[in-house]
Amino acid sequence: MGHELTTSTLDIGKHPVCIEKGKSLHEPQSSIEAISHSLLVIADILHFCFLAVRSRTIGELLAPAAPFDKKCGRENWTVAFAPDGSYFAWSQGHRTVKLVPWSQCLRNFLLHGTKNVTSSSSLRLSRQNSDGGQKNKPREHIIDCGDIVWSLAFGSSVPEKQSRCVNIEWHRFRFGQDQLLLATGLSNGRIKIWDVYTGKLLLNLVDHTEVVRDLTFAPDGSLILVSASRDKTLRVWDLKDDGNMMKVLRGHQNWVYSCAFSPDSSMLCSVGASKAVFLWNMDTYTMIRKLEGHYHDVVACDFSPDGALLATASYDTRVYIWDPYNGEILMEFGHLFPPPTPIFAGGANDRWVRSVSFSHDGLHIASLADDKMVRFWRIDEDLPVQVAPLSNGLCCAFSTDGSVLAAGTQDGSVYFWATPRQVPSLQHLCRMSIRRVMPTQEVQELPIPSKVLEFLSYRI
Repeated sequence: MGHELTTSTLDIGKHPVCIEKGKSLHEPQSSIEAISHSLLVIADILHFCFLAVRSRTIGELLAPAAPFDKKCGRENWTVAFAPDGSYFAWSQGHRTVKLVPWSQCLRNFLLHGTKNVTSSSSLRLSRQNSDGGQKNKPREHIIDCGDIVWSLAFGSSVPEKQSRCVNIEWHRFRFGQDQLLLATGLSNGRIKIWDVYTGKLLLNLVDHTEVVRDLTFAPDGSLILVSASRDKTLRVWDLKDDGNMMKVLRGHQNWVYSCAFSPDSSMLCSVGASKAVFLWNMDTYTMIRKLEGHYHDVVACDFSPDGALLATASYDTRVYIWDPYNGEILMEFGHLFPPPTPIFAGGANDRWVRSVSFSHDGLHIASLADDKMVRFWRIDEDLPVQVAPLSNGLCCAFSTDGSVLAAGTQDGSVYFWATPRQVPSLQHLCRMSIRRVMPTQEVQELPIPSKVLEFLSYRI
């Protein structure tokens, strides 16, 4: 799908259909013939969407019905997997965050079918020191964050990096050993940092004045945390410097919804209640460029594993795949056919895209929209390769190994699906290896054939 619909062929079922400006290839001779033909095409499309490529359900984690029986404040805005794959976390609504060992979660799905209903009587985090050896025994925990939870992010420390904290007496982290932290963004603008293994509250960051809508840790293990807020700012925190706020990034004129680091931690993407996508240099804390192309608010973003691609999701019913180095739109995944014209792009709110996530294989992305569907796309195909039904979905994320997609809903529950499994080609693996270390400009300067350049630039 491009910006303008010209001519395309859909080979659906037994009936290839050529579409040009909304017309079929062969005009039927009568109205009855036209109606029959249209119904046949629609039936085949429905069969394709709901039967041929339906994703397999893995399991469910359902929030308790009480005491959170009121819908307001119960929304699950973020789901998160620990970088090492040890834990999965989500907000059950209101003040509660649930952490479950991911391996235990998978075992329960296999043993007990597709449902794993969590109860409020689950084991709470014990207030004890890391010295007790509990960190090597992941357990199921509940954390009371004290206010409505809007965002979650796991962060892990790198032992060889030394603390820059001047006052060691007040230093909250034990270096020389791995740590797993959970950051929670709250409705009152506070960010609370927890030790996942002990439940100890390590830091309470208080500079935001509105809801903390999203959180992301730098992937390099430096414990640099970026927060996105409704106060129209992004804030950069150094948790190894006792939670010192290093920088405020200003540029958004409205709420900031989401932010994401590039895999090498050098670039940050932020999106919000505007049509623009912001890219920031995280070495100089300056804006690199704005990406223009969406027709409505941009609500989610994610980089590909090699950093060569950026996916953004918008209320304009589209997901765009960008080259973040030159601002070019390489691919477009539409959730409404035919796509709405720019003047009506904000009107199809039953197709608003809520979330997008890149798989770790670099080949697939997942999107979640208000049409009660989860879609899995390949970056080189126009149509979804798998779909799954989901009502009231708000967020999605791939597991660390990319084998499972988790999606959170408005009632505080989480649903899981098996993701498309495909052995990447040798060419794709080589492309990812090259793009991890070479931006687009350097690739284009290589003395290689034009077709290879196009492939390395994700144009073919």
